[in-house]
Amino acid sequence: MAADRPDLASVREALTAIVKDGLRAGEVITRIRALLTRSSVARGPCDLAGVIRDVLPLVGPEIRRHGISLEMSLAPNLPQVAGDRIQLQQVLLNLLMNAAEAMREVPPVRRRMVVRATADHRDDGPWAIVAVEDAGVGFSEAEASRLFEAFYTTKPGGLGMGLSISHSIIDNHRGRLWATANPDHGATFQFALPGMP
Repeated sequence: MAADRPDLASVREALTAIVKDGLRAGEVITRIRALLTRSSVARGPCDLAGVIRDVLPLVGPEIRRHGISLEMSLAPNLPQVAGDRIQLQQVLLNLLMNAAEAMREVPPVRRRMVVRATADHRDDGPWAIVAVEDAGVGFSEAEASRLFEAFYTTKPGGLGMGLSISHSIIDNHRGRLWATANPDHGATFQFALPGMP
């Protein structure tokens, strides 16, 4: 009978360790975000169509391995943005890899990814918008509010860092990163960056 009763000291010790680990993990994310915002980024004129063309070969093996059909549409009038090319490549690489992974469990006939770059002329000037659309498993309404939280993941073995860091990078570039569920299947992740005057 005594074996059925939990050892409260052990439970308390385990809970304390969990809280400490959670706090440590939060500090890591805070430091990474601070590094991204403080770092002397190599900002300069950046052609997002070129960034897309540079990153696609990096995800090509993953796309082919999963039999994903890839469509690309890059507007010819895309404004240049002031940005760190390496950081923007990292954001795009993350979005493309996430899209490919989201389609692993769907029927092969449905595996389709669309990468679009468009220009939007607003009152505050030109903007460049990049969208990565997949026909994967998508996300629920409950998951939508947590997508960009550090350590939140729906992938087995995922760390939940990629979207959080990507969000910080885009924020640091005075832009916006968001996600929408597609009407039928999958999701579309987009980021918008202000164009150079």
